[in-house]
Amino acid sequence: MKKIFLFVFIIFSCSPLKKYEETSLKWEKDIKKLESLDKNENYNKILFIGSSSIRRWNSIKQDLAPYEPIKRAYGGARYSDLIHFTERLVSPHKVKAICIFVANDIKGEKNDLSPKEVLNLVKFIVKKIRKSHKNKPIFFIETTPTSKRWKVWDKISKANDLIKDFSSLNKNIFYINTRSFYIKSNGMPDDNFFVKDKLHLNNKGYKLWAKIIKESFDKNLNFKK
Repeated sequence: MKKIFLFVFIIFSCSPLKKYEETSLKWEKDIKKLESLDKNENYNKILFIGSSSIRRWNSIKQDLAPYEPIKRAYGGARYSDLIHFTERLVSPHKVKAICIFVANDIKGEKNDLSPKEVLNLVKFIVKKIRKSHKNKPIFFIETTPTSKRWKVWDKISKANDLIKDFSSLNKNIFYINTRSFYIKSNGMPDDNFFVKDKLHLNNKGYKLWAKIIKESFDKNLNFKK
């Protein structure tokens, strides 16, 4: 019995939920607001979760038509805090697919995660989703190259590559490549697709994003739109 208790204790202690426990506090109010939307919305759609690029996408319904998106995103989301909220954001919905975009775990700051840590959190989130949606398609949208975070693009692109490889090895998990569309011929990010902060997409950037995402949906989803 002592050995079993010790084993459970070790597993819990090593869990990302425990390691990043403090990250669950900052966004609790935002998550409760998102949960309050569940009372009035139809869920037979494609669920988008993640950070501000999803939250700020005001034209998402028009841009992705005839696909029907539902947003459950909060600004500044990191995988290290999304792990705490994944089940609450996903499990209530009878969705056709889940689409995820999170781009804040590597920003060129002291608390940045390594690409490997990002991958481990992605795997953990997939496990959380699979508790309630065992066979639903999951799409990961690639983190976009931006001038704002270009100094750490090597680490961001490494994390992108790890998530892409993970997706390719798992059934019903798809990776949406975007980086080449937002890079100019000189190899630098194209600021024409971004607002003044050189981080978030403008209308032109969202139109292009939608085109890329819809092409992936067309290719990988088997239901009628």
